[in-house]
Amino acid sequence: DYERYRPGFPESFFDHLTARGWITPGQRALDLGTGTGSLALGFAARGLEVTGLDISAELLAVARHHAAERGLAALFVEGRAEATGLAASSFDLVSAGQCWWWFDSDATIAENRRVLAPGGRLLICNFSYLPLPGTVSGRTEDLVLEYNPGWPKAGWRGVHPEQVRALDEGGFTSVESFSYVVDVPFSHEAWRGRIRTCNGVGSALEPTAVKRFDEDLGELLAGEFPGELNVPHRIFATSGLLPL
Repeated sequence: DYERYRPGFPESFFDHLTARGWITPGQRALDLGTGTGSLALGFAARGLEVTGLDISAELLAVARHHAAERGLAALFVEGRAEATGLAASSFDLVSAGQCWWWFDSDATIAENRRVLAPGGRLLICNFSYLPLPGTVSGRTEDLVLEYNPGWPKAGWRGVHPEQVRALDEGGFTSVESFSYVVDVPFSHEAWRGRIRTCNGVGSALEPTAVKRFDEDLGELLAGEFPGELNVPHRIFATSGLLPL
């Protein structure tokens, strides 16, 4: 499900980064929590020299497969964001896409400072659906909460001041953020697959409950949202520079 249905960062995001000068061809980039490689391969396609790092060997295998399919050069290695095991001052850019909340923020900031070259950039970015009232994503979250009433990430709006604070308090300079909203199309099958990967569903419920939830979501979609779905997502990115 994660490989097939989880959307990666759209091309417009890489356009924004390029326009701001946050990514440039030839940069040495390390992508933390790379997962299936969405961010890493987007950078590779823009001419960066990319290493993707993750704790999951299974997801790294998917990332390597995607790189081969697209004819992109990228190195994928197993490791933790807090202790990468990579050489000091060896990267111009360190990124974390849709994963910072899984890390020990203080330890990861310290490791980022170690592996970044002076003047290097830390980029934390997020791509989250918006559960707006009356929309398919809002109604889907209503259903998630029926199955998982204590889900702490319900109602998430995709804005992360804690990530800005992490860069400020971590000694990074020129800290900036931007955000925008983009609609992402889904078929019913794809939306159901996407939600099965949601941390309030697939990683929180027993398999039998996930199956029942998925069936109920299918009925909800058929009854309330026939046809192709357009789901609003917010992109939120924060960047800062390691002092020279």
